[in-house]
Amino acid sequence: MKMGFLVNPIAGMGGKVGLKGTDGMVKRAVELGAKPIALQRGIEFLKHLMMLGVNKKIEFLSCPANMGSAELRTVGLSASILPMDVPEDSTADDTKKAVKQMVKRGVELISFVGGDGTARDIMDAVLEVSTYENSPPVLGVPSGVKMYSGIFATSPADAAYVVEALVNEEAQTTDFEIIDADEDAIREDHFAVRLYGLLKGPLMPMYIQGSKQVSSVALDERENQVATAKFAMEEMDPEAALILCPGTTVRCVTDLLGVEKTLLGVDVYRKGTLLKDANEEQIQDTIDRWKRVQIVVSPIGRQGILFGRGNQQISPDIIRRVGKDNIFVLATKAKIRGIEGGKLRVDTGDEELDKQLAGFIRVMTDYREWRLMLIE
Repeated sequence: MKMGFLVNPIAGMGGKVGLKGTDGMVKRAVELGAKPIALQRGIEFLKHLMMLGVNKKIEFLSCPANMGSAELRTVGLSASILPMDVPEDSTADDTKKAVKQMVKRGVELISFVGGDGTARDIMDAVLEVSTYENSPPVLGVPSGVKMYSGIFATSPADAAYVVEALVNEEAQTTDFEIIDADEDAIREDHFAVRLYGLLKGPLMPMYIQGSKQVSSVALDERENQVATAKFAMEEMDPEAALILCPGTTVRCVTDLLGVEKTLLGVDVYRKGTLLKDANEEQIQDTIDRWKRVQIVVSPIGRQGILFGRGNQQISPDIIRRVGKDNIFVLATKAKIRGIEGGKLRVDTGDEELDKQLAGFIRVMTDYREWRLMLIE
């Protein structure tokens, strides 16, 4: 199979430093100490392809420098490299230029490492040089901050399994939603997203995350959120510092605490004081200062992902230090019903930690009601 492989080198850099995205914010992310993560995510994906042996059945077509060839070279894979100049700070135009060449050269799959912005750029480029019916399927290896679009595998390892299924003709393709998120609005704590369009991608429900489901605003859903938050309040240690993940369900907890949470940021609360939009360094400092720390999180609607989407400030080291027993998972009954496959997922960027988090975890679903759910 001829596969295009492309990396957006800046994807995901804004996550740990609390920028809620990297579009137009690379310089600021670097100033805050952000490090590139896409290269490592790409290498992880390629290593898993090699572990499966599927790389022997693939003819790679990639981009120069850190847009693909550097990652391939690191793991010892050869590829045909597109004849294009890639500046040190690549842009959306570079992504589009590469994708157009890949389509014209007849790739049977485009795999990319990036986030929602990269997915939108790829969609624009694909449809500029081909019809939707004749376009190759696209597979995202997650490396962005939010990734609301449905075209992404749950993790780099899962992306490799998807490629294996395609190579062995064991997977069909279907339409996936590409979501356009207004990052400027999100940084102002306004959830502004819209359907940008559709891309063809592999149909592998076990390994593909699907698009985010927006929380319902129905009265019974709100009542369920509040009841779940009350239960959580009774179960949490009043002396603990709370790391509060994004979302309306978690915001119900802060409503009961009498403080105003950021809807789309990670906040830290202790005894009436709220630190808004905390980054990784600030959360680490909280753990250093307080003996007891707990994480309050709600899975992303439909995707069921707990960590690795929009809360990368809570790094693998932080999760290890807090411990699985101090993670409080809140989800309404409607959200639980909407999770594809009925299982929770994590993509922390640390495969060993993901394995440690796997297994059953208690999920609060209403007042004094909970159920065990599997983290897969």
